[in-house]
Parts: sequence; C-alpha cells; structure tokens
Amino acid sequence: MTYFYTTKTWTSQPQISEDQINLWKHLAEKKNWRIVQLPNGFYQTEYQDLEKDDKWYDVTRRETMDGAEAAIDGSIEHYVKKVDFLKGPKVVKTFK
Repeated sequence: MTYFYTTKTWTSQPQISEDQINLWKHLAEKKNWRIVQLPNGFYQTEYQDLEKDDKWYDVTRRETMDGAEAAIDGSIEHYVKKVDFLKGPKVVKTFK
C-alpha cells in the first residue's frame, strides 16, 4: 500500500486582501452599526453592508440596550486594532 502525503511551509504570512482591509475600516466606524429590538425583547447589533445601504448583517444579540452598545464598542475596538496592525509591527520595548 502506498501513502501519499504533502507538507506546506510558509516563508511569510498570508497577505490580507484589499477587500478585507476595507471591511475592517468600515467596521471600525460606529456610524456603520445599529441596534434593533427583536420581537422577543432582545437587542441585535448589526453592521451596514459596504455597498448596499439597505442591507444589514446581524452580529450579536444582547438582553439589554447597554449590553448591545457595549458589544458594538468592543467590536469597533477590535477592528481599530486590526487596522492599526496594518501599519506594521509596533515596538513595545527597546534595549540599550
């Protein structure tokens, strides 16, 4: 019996597409988010589509309005960090 296997190695990190970068920048702005109340009383966070103003994507559901807004703020903080990372590594400590 013959076994076939393959291995792959990376010489650098995979490159992030321009579409992905644009989505991160879009999600990093609070104006592209909204909160809607569902029939069951929960609040749903949604972000607006990049191209279609009338299309929204649901992200999370929370019991309170404050919880939903905190979820949006946390998401924005996450995407701001991703956009900031695109500038390159951040020096956190140097030695002499």
